[in-house]
Amino acid sequence: MDNNTQLVHIKELSKNFGDTAALKDIRLDIAPGRIIGLLGPNGSGKSTLMRHIVGLYLPDRGSCVTLGREARDLGESELAQIGYVHQEVELIDWMKGSQFLRYIKAYYSRWNNDLETKLTAQLEIDLSKRIATMSPGNRQKLAIVAAVCFEPKLLLLDEPAAGLDPIARADLMEFLLSLIQDSNRTILISSHILSDVEKVVDHLLIMRRGKLIRDCSLDALREEYGQVKLTAVQGALPEAISFPGIVEEKRNGQIALLKVRGPSKEDLTKAAKQAGCEIEITPLSLEEIYRLEMQGDL
Repeated sequence: MDNNTQLVHIKELSKNFGDTAALKDIRLDIAPGRIIGLLGPNGSGKSTLMRHIVGLYLPDRGSCVTLGREARDLGESELAQIGYVHQEVELIDWMKGSQFLRYIKAYYSRWNNDLETKLTAQLEIDLSKRIATMSPGNRQKLAIVAAVCFEPKLLLLDEPAAGLDPIARADLMEFLLSLIQDSNRTILISSHILSDVEKVVDHLLIMRRGKLIRDCSLDALREEYGQVKLTAVQGALPEAISFPGIVEEKRNGQIALLKVRGPSKEDLTKAAKQAGCEIEITPLSLEEIYRLEMQGDL
């Protein structure tokens, strides 16, 4: 895809904080019409990457182009197309929820009043309360409403569900799915709650120690991994199991559980037959795949 059609085009982006390399040579294109999961442990660079996209941080090396302009030069017209909710929600505490939304609304030429009404009801936000008296979860919900009701083209959510209960999280994920019905809108969501991410995203970015280690569709990543259950047809399993792509192995007498990466189902079935075993292949959850991706040296 041509760079001009990308919402975000990042090339050789690096950022240091003192002696700490927060981002290392990031190359990334973000196309319209996707829900993208940004995964990685604390300190991997997720929030730093998001802040470069909106121009809050400037790169030490490389470039970040957002909506066709260097992120450092984003103007009013571009910022009016970007919604951003970060982990440390900072709202205007003395305002009531309703006052805060009217205040935010004044900055945008377009605002979906019906969406505001729907979301505040769905997320059970009491707009008559002062923000200072709201729970952390309700403050987070209010920030999300403020970030989406002007219908941005690019929506960045940094741990948006961190302060929400399971029901509110489910409502938020359902809402995100409804947003993506507009094929021109893209959502980049960072979260540690992988079971939630797995339900809504179609693409994954995985970061580790400032590096982008995976940039692929969720389906492609699922196809790459699998769990294999081997059962010896006669007697015990062979002492050494010659199997392609083993990344983890557990065995007990006649049964072995293998987590594999890379081989096709045909290759696995052939290897099981050669070992004199019955085989059962099942997919891995995103949580399991993520754990395996975090192993090993960079």
